[in-house]
Amino acid sequence: MPARTLDAAALRLVRTVHEAGSVTAAARELGLTQPAASQQLRVIERTVGTPVVVRAGRGVRLTEAGLVLARNAAAVESALAATLEEVAAVASLRAGRVRVAAFPSAAATLLPGALAALRQAHPGLSTTFAEAEPPEALAELAAGRVDVALVFRDADAEPADDRLRRVPLVRDEVLAVLPAADGREPGTPVDLADLAGRPWIAGCPQCRAQLVGTCARAGFTPRVDFATDDYLAVLGLVRAGLGVATLPGLALAALPHAGVTVHPARPGAARVVEAVTEPGTARVPAVAAALDALRVAASSVAQPHVHTYPRRTPTATRHAGASPLTPAG
Repeated sequence: MPARTLDAAALRLVRTVHEAGSVTAAARELGLTQPAASQQLRVIERTVGTPVVVRAGRGVRLTEAGLVLARNAAAVESALAATLEEVAAVASLRAGRVRVAAFPSAAATLLPGALAALRQAHPGLSTTFAEAEPPEALAELAAGRVDVALVFRDADAEPADDRLRRVPLVRDEVLAVLPAADGREPGTPVDLADLAGRPWIAGCPQCRAQLVGTCARAGFTPRVDFATDDYLAVLGLVRAGLGVATLPGLALAALPHAGVTVHPARPGAARVVEAVTEPGTARVPAVAAALDALRVAASSVAQPHVHTYPRRTPTATRHAGASPLTPAG
């Protein structure tokens, strides 16, 4: 039998035999029958490959190998107790860690409140954050370098990997952004077809694909003159009259609107913001607490320039803005 099967209970038995001077006394102290204790000692001897006890008068004594086991029993039991205490601390959120990756607009809106609430509720919990666009965040999740990935996808698209656990947080409406010099009343709907002849400013690859798809539904292909992942740069280009754009409500909630106007777009488009974990990870106490904090943050996102969905009707007719969804179980 391989030595790796020796456990703390076996070491405790050897130590107790040494202290009590007999198998019978050791068995009584440990709540075992004498035959059961003797059987366990035989198993231990087969495991280590050498005798552990020998008869000595009316009792027994430990061999040199048995004395080695007895000497180390206390250290093993102490280490095990410390290990169990550490596990208990993690399970009760007195310790542990949760690592989150999120794209910029979620990092600016959903994440600060969620992480602050998490640290306030569980001061012993370590929380870290790294900025990453959805493909990179999912790669970090797959590599085990983060526990939760905040990502987005087109609301009309199915998830690329249904093996992962996805908790929908926000339905984020995509809004049209025009130069204030156009003179349109802020908040009034805009038909994208009316912008077909204008130069466009596109964002990340996912955002650009959604823009092209939405414009196709409006009957045209946008002429993209500028492409940037920086939402501040997008607003600056629009403000300067160099083009028009669409931006998600979460991004606009964190940005100044000086020199631009924001409008619901027709046809509409939206993205679903999700917290993604590996299967089973959501049961880890620190991760479960982080998901709860993100749900609360999603339900309290304040965007005075947009309308949110009522929580009870997440599939209602689209309005502009970010809408909390009832999380999946």
